[in-house]
Amino acid sequence: MKPITKFALAAIVAATMIPATAMAQDARNQGYVMDASGNIITSASGLCWHTSDWTPARAVEPCDPSIKPVAVLSPPAPKAAEYTPAPAAAAPVAAALPLQKMSFSADALFAFDKSEIKPEGKTMLDDLVRQLNGTSYDVILVTGHADRLGGSAYNQKLSERRATGVKDYLVSKNVAATRIEATGHGETQPVTKAGDCKGGQSTKVIACLQPDRRVDVEMQGTKTVTGSR
Repeated sequence: MKPITKFALAAIVAATMIPATAMAQDARNQGYVMDASGNIITSASGLCWHTSDWTPARAVEPCDPSIKPVAVLSPPAPKAAEYTPAPAAAAPVAAALPLQKMSFSADALFAFDKSEIKPEGKTMLDDLVRQLNGTSYDVILVTGHADRLGGSAYNQKLSERRATGVKDYLVSKNVAATRIEATGHGETQPVTKAGDCKGGQSTKVIACLQPDRRVDVEMQGTKTVTGSR
């Protein structure tokens, strides 16, 4: 075969190989000339040939080591608004109260040898009722006392009637009756000491024994106050 004929035949074969190369290129990595097996064709010095489809985004190593795809950064997701809970309201709590004891002079509450409460005595008890407002008492103990004048049985009954009179008045002012206990101790728990008020019944002795005639009120309970969490 003549040289010209060989050259023409080689050109024809090369021409027929280009579509096959392009097909392999399309199948694996468009942008470079590839052989029939789909491998990129390189020169003896390691150079690659670009096709018309090549773009920097298709660059691969070792053909184009200096060209690297640029990563596309997505904008950060919007940060959710932080929720700050509103401060909790202070919860009411029950505070224990110390034992309270009040002593009312029987002469201020009652007439001598009587158990009906005087108007000025009611005024004193009204002050007590105001102190009871807003407080939950487990028990209110009302105890009547008498002096030594008169018989023991009589003094016992008088002290009981006076304690009951104070209880009834507190109940009339909306203090719970179930919380009040009324008792009497007669002349058994005097404040004066033996020998302090000598003699029989007289104006002087009656005045001396005044501390023994009394009504004691003892209270134990709790009061609702505003506390913290």
